Amino acid sequence: MTHKGQTISLAGADGTQIGAYTVEAEGPRKGGLVLIQEIFGVTDHIKDLCDGFAADGYDVIAPSMYDRDHKNWQADYTEEGIQQSIKLAQATGMTYVKGDVQAAIDFLKGRGNERVHITGYCYGGSVTWFAAVNCGGLTSAVGYYGRLIMEMENDKPKCPTMLHFGAEDKSIPLDWVEKFKANRPDITVHIYDADHGFNSDRRQNYDAEATKVARERTLEWFEKA
Repeated sequence: MTHKGQTISLAGADGTQIGAYTVEAEGPRKGGLVLIQEIFGVTDHIKDLCDGFAADGYDVIAPSMYDRDHKNWQADYTEEGIQQSIKLAQATGMTYVKGDVQAAIDFLKGRGNERVHITGYCYGGSVTWFAAVNCGGLTSAVGYYGRLIMEMENDKPKCPTMLHFGAEDKSIPLDWVEKFKANRPDITVHIYDADHGFNSDRRQNYDAEATKVARERTLEWFEKA
């Protein structure tokens, strides 16, 4: 599969070199975007998403978040791939997330992007929330179905933040999402008649309509922030 970008080496937290897929904006540049992987790694799907946002006018970078434990991890969607990816996500945790994401933000700033956004999916949705709270220099954040947000629900993002959830997602109970939405008027929360992972066309949970609407809302969020 041919992608438009390239993989570079990024000096992350504690100076560790991690891989990162990056692609330049097409047409008039609107800003930069840090895109955080699902549990499966910086897969072809994640690179496709990066290429798509680049086509919309963003310089995009997707750091490989598991590189300290497993270089260039890219899992398939089998049960074995899922379980191995979950183990890597748990092992990685949030220990180096702030530094790694900050390095990605700084990379985009260094390319002349005054406006830098972040988005992420699944594990990346949780990282997006964490980064919005802890990192500097972000213009806005959009997280997709990040389960660990439930453990960080009282944190206060430093930038305008939008979250997307699926009503059928068994890993993030709908009653929690609705309560969170009611209690956090500072956060824009959208709920879709869809399951966890609805944005990935590689998975059986893919929902084309939810993906389309969420993407439109995401791009609008970036532009108005």
